[in-house]
Amino acid sequence: MTKTSKTDWKRLRAAKDSDIDTSDIPELGDDFFLHAELHTPPKQAVTMRLDADVLTWFKEQGQGYQTRINKLLRAYMQAQQKRQS
Repeated sequence: MTKTSKTDWKRLRAAKDSDIDTSDIPELGDDFFLHAELHTPPKQAVTMRLDADVLTWFKEQGQGYQTRINKLLRAYMQAQQKRQS
């Protein structure tokens, strides 16, 4: 991983399975994980022209600014798709 994790791994290692609250969602069984597949949309490098102040603002938010721009564009795309259907 290139990013530092903010997870408290020491606390998680010390936790017991019985400490996990699954009251809002049932625990997934072994059968689920036997057949589970991870699908992520492929990314494609593009050259894009953005207003300098917009790009500066996103970069000032820290590492991962391209991912945040992508999430924002995806949210807009999905909103437009809902409007069109």
